[in-house]
Amino acid sequence: MAERATPPWPPAAGPVAASVPGAVLGVGTDLVDVERIGAAVARTPGLLTRVFTDAERTWAGASRHPEQRLAARFAAKEAVLKALGAGLGSAPLTDIEVVRGTSGAPSVALHGRAAELARALGVDRVLVSLTHTSTTAAAFAVAMGGPGADPGPGAGAGVRVRRAGSLDGDHA
Repeated sequence: MAERATPPWPPAAGPVAASVPGAVLGVGTDLVDVERIGAAVARTPGLLTRVFTDAERTWAGASRHPEQRLAARFAAKEAVLKALGAGLGSAPLTDIEVVRGTSGAPSVALHGRAAELARALGVDRVLVSLTHTSTTAAAFAVAMGGPGADPGPGAGAGVRVRRAGSLDGDHA
């Protein structure tokens, strides 16, 4: 019996490729120790304003455990930079803002240098997922772009992006 050739996946052309809304251009993930973030903020209070936006600090401060929310947001910022093929220092961390939709689900808004990096790569949306426990926070980001991609609400100047999901609901 002749061996069957397996077609490549994802297909480069054809009806299946045409139906895929954009392409994955980058993937990033990060894991953060909650205690380290709490200690860093206690040791260097100015870190809060260098890393987190006003809205992020307000959201975290409303919790009995703000360090968990801050750690999840820090992980998201690093995951987004990795998905954009960049590292820490490539853009101010406040240019990557974790925002909450009306459902409470997290998403990301890119501003300034982070939005420029995304545009230069053809990224028109970044999907993000956050989770945390009392000791660890994690985030996963997927940079999407290409023909047919739907940049979602608010795309353009701020390259507003949507979330893929959250394992931790509105706790992250």
